[in-house]
Amino acid sequence: MTQQPLQVKLIPYTIESIIDSTNETPKGVSLIQAPAIWEQSNQGEGIVIAVIDTGVDTNHPDLKDCIIGGRNFTSDYDGDSSVFEDNNGHGTHVSGTIAAALNNEGVVGVAPKAKILSLKVLTGEGSGNYEWIIDAINYAVEWRGPNNERARVISMSLGGPQDVPELHEAVQNAVNKDVSVVVAAGNEGDDREETLEYSYPGSYNEVIQVGAVDSSLNLAPFTNANEEVDLVAPGVNIISTYLENKYATLSGTSMATPHVAGALALLINLCEKEFGRSLIEAEIYAQLVRRTLPLGYRKSSEGNGFLMLDLVEKIHDIINVARINPSK
Repeated sequence: MTQQPLQVKLIPYTIESIIDSTNETPKGVSLIQAPAIWEQSNQGEGIVIAVIDTGVDTNHPDLKDCIIGGRNFTSDYDGDSSVFEDNNGHGTHVSGTIAAALNNEGVVGVAPKAKILSLKVLTGEGSGNYEWIIDAINYAVEWRGPNNERARVISMSLGGPQDVPELHEAVQNAVNKDVSVVVAAGNEGDDREETLEYSYPGSYNEVIQVGAVDSSLNLAPFTNANEEVDLVAPGVNIISTYLENKYATLSGTSMATPHVAGALALLINLCEKEFGRSLIEAEIYAQLVRRTLPLGYRKSSEGNGFLMLDLVEKIHDIINVARINPSK
């Protein structure tokens, strides 16, 4: 009997609503203070983020200009590698949170001038083979754009229960080649203090694992807890781009992950300008965790805390005020 390949699935998420049109800066984008550093980071311009997901709606008005390329690794579309259209909705939603255009209509992403490399590894039903994921990670690392661009960030809002050595090796290779790998923590959380939940590749030490909070910075009841959670970001009632040029409000750690992926595009530009050189992945990670605010939850739930991109500047302001006006 032929052994069936191991399956990876979309991390379960909730569709709260779907609407035809809107014109807003999503609350999650504002909460992580992305607009506050758009000027210094040039809105992520020049940074390519590989979104390993269900594909993307290439015709969506908020996304069509940010897609630099893509590839289909699944059996959808008769396995045509050149067709990476989203037939699920999840990948389009994630992509919008990362890089939806600042065009005075629809929504805007965390890094509106960043580019998306859309790698379709999950079918319209939301499942895929580990082999597809592994191939896509390796493809993202080796990919070069028309002007020799390379992917600096990989975003994956997917997971499975199996720890597959080849998957771990692909992640390690990406990080070793200075590609930051951002992965959703998973939505099997149950609020019990002693319970830990594991999903792969999220639980690998090398990835940046993202949990979810709501707009009041309360820990989302569904977010996984484990020793490898790095930080939390907005993941409840997140509005972003959706199929058929529409917009949807979704909830899940899948929605928290692209906030961090987009934030890395901003930080890479901001920090490499400040340091005057390229930074390795470990340095970028250090800059990310500097911009987190502990919320008081256990470390296995919130990691370093909530992502706040302007936090370092605010701390500098406080220090400068203290130096100018020392207490007597």
